[in-house]
Amino acid sequence: MVEGRGSYDIGLSAGLTDAYPHLRHLVVSRTLADRGDLPVELVAGDPVARVRELKAEPGLDVWLVGGGTLAHALLPEIDRLVLKVNPSVIGDGKRLFEGPFAHARFEHVDQVDLAGGVRVVTLDRVR
Repeated sequence: MVEGRGSYDIGLSAGLTDAYPHLRHLVVSRTLADRGDLPVELVAGDPVARVRELKAEPGLDVWLVGGGTLAHALLPEIDRLVLKVNPSVIGDGKRLFEGPFAHARFEHVDQVDLAGGVRVVTLDRVR
């Protein structure tokens, strides 16, 4: 699980230092680098390089949790998008990828419709 600082801060402000204790949990942050008291692995360097290292390790998939800034930085390494689409809008929303325009093509591979109108859409990168 790779998480951006902004998303991690939501849990921290509620006193939760690890929202995913059952998973290997990495937090990308230059400002938390001196916090040795946190039960997560802090990534202060290049997140793309770190994710490439993770993908080379044996094991399961790498999941990204967080905002569009980290997602934009990691776009070259994203192989699959799993998006939860809600039938209502709350607030003004957030961009999925926050940064300069970058093109990446994905194709629809699965969709699950949940109760209440929520739809989980899976897209795989076209190489």
